[in-house]
Amino acid sequence: MTSDTPEESTHHLYQKIKDLLIQSRTKALQAVNTEMVACYWNIGRLIVEEEQRGKERAAYGKRLIKELSRRLSAEFGRGFDKSNLWNMRAFYLGYPKIDAVRRELTWTHYRTLLRVEDPSARAFYENEAVNARWSTRELERQIASLLYERIALSKDKDGVMELAKKGHEIHEAADLVKDPYVLEFTGLPQQSRLLEKDLESALIDKLQQFLLELGKGFAFMARQQRITLDGNHFYIDLVFYNRLTRSFVLIDLKVGELKHQDIGQMQMYVNYYQREITDESENPPIGIILCSDKSDAVVRYTLPEDNKQIFASRYKLYLPTEEELAAEIQKERQYIEMEKRLSDGEES
Repeated sequence: MTSDTPEESTHHLYQKIKDLLIQSRTKALQAVNTEMVACYWNIGRLIVEEEQRGKERAAYGKRLIKELSRRLSAEFGRGFDKSNLWNMRAFYLGYPKIDAVRRELTWTHYRTLLRVEDPSARAFYENEAVNARWSTRELERQIASLLYERIALSKDKDGVMELAKKGHEIHEAADLVKDPYVLEFTGLPQQSRLLEKDLESALIDKLQQFLLELGKGFAFMARQQRITLDGNHFYIDLVFYNRLTRSFVLIDLKVGELKHQDIGQMQMYVNYYQREITDESENPPIGIILCSDKSDAVVRYTLPEDNKQIFASRYKLYLPTEEELAAEIQKERQYIEMEKRLSDGEES
C-alpha cells in the first residue's frame, strides 16, 4: 500500500478546505439574500400600513416615498431610490403573506416578476424560476417571449390553473411542444435567403439558449445524424433526448413554408428511431419540425388522426412584440378549437 507524498497530502487537504469554503460562502449568500428579501417585504408592509393612515392616499403616498428615499439613501446609500421603494410596496401588495415568498429567488427575481400583471402568469414564472433555477436574465427572457401564453395555448381551463400552481409539468409528448418557438438569440436576420445550415449552426453555437427555449429535461445528442436505408443516406438535423418523457426528440429545420413531403420525411425518421434505436424501456420518439411558416390544413391531413408523435411549429428569429405573439397564439388557438370541433363531430 502506497502513502501520499507530502505534496499530495497538502493538495488533498487544500481541496477539502476549498470545497468547505465554497459551500459555506454559498450558504452565507443564500442566507443574506433571504434576509434582504424579507427586509424589503417588511419595508413594503410598513409603507402600505402608513399609507392607509393617510387621508389623501395617492398624494400622501408620493410624498411619503419621496421623503423616505431621501433620508434612507443619505444614511444607507444605494438601493433606496424612489423606484425601488415603490417596488417594495408592490412586493408586499403582490405577496401579502411572507410565507409565500420563495427563498430560492433574489430581490432582482421578484422585481422582474412584479412586472407581470396577470397573477396566474406571475405564479407560473415564479414556479418555473425556482424549478428550473433560472437566472434573472433567463427569467426576463422567458417573460419577454410570453412563455406562459405559449404553453397555456393548448391547455384547458384546469390545465392553465395547474400551470399557475405547479409550473410546466411534462406528462406526454405534446407537453414538450410550443408554437411558436422564439429563436432571437441566434442573431440571424429574418430574411428569405436564410439557409437551413445557417440556422442549424446558429442553434448549435447557442446551444445553452436553445435548450432553455426547448424546455425541461433536454440533452443534446447529435447533429446531422445519418441514417442509411437501402444504401441511401438521410440526415436528421438535430437529435435530443428528453429524460422526462424518456424519449428521443428529433428536430428538422425548414426555411420557408412547410410541405407535406417534409412531414413525410419526419415520419420516416420517427419510424426508424422507434424500430431501430429506441429501447424497450423508453417511450416512442418525438419529431418536431421547425418551420418559418406552415399551413395547418396540410399538417392536419398529412398526419394520422391519432398522431401523438409528430409536431410542426413555427419559429421566429426575433423577439416579437406582445401584440405579434398574441396574434400568433390566437391563430393557433383557433386551429386547436377547429380541430376539437372536427373531432367532436366525428365522435357524434
